[in-house]
Amino acid sequence: MRERIRASGRPVRLEVDGGIKVDNIGAVAAAGADTFVAGSAIFGSRDYAATVRAMRAAIAAAG
Repeated sequence: MRERIRASGRPVRLEVDGGIKVDNIGAVAAAGADTFVAGSAIFGSRDYAATVRAMRAAIAAAG
């Protein structure tokens, strides 16, 4: 999908909603997504801030 978005030349965000967790967000980012919905992964964790930091780190490492 990311390739089709690039080819269109339009500023389109690619969002993935559902199943996003610390252990897969990096792979999803590497596949081209740039917007993530991770409700249960964050709100089901004991430390929201630590989970968000880990997700951001995984995204940064992927890109």
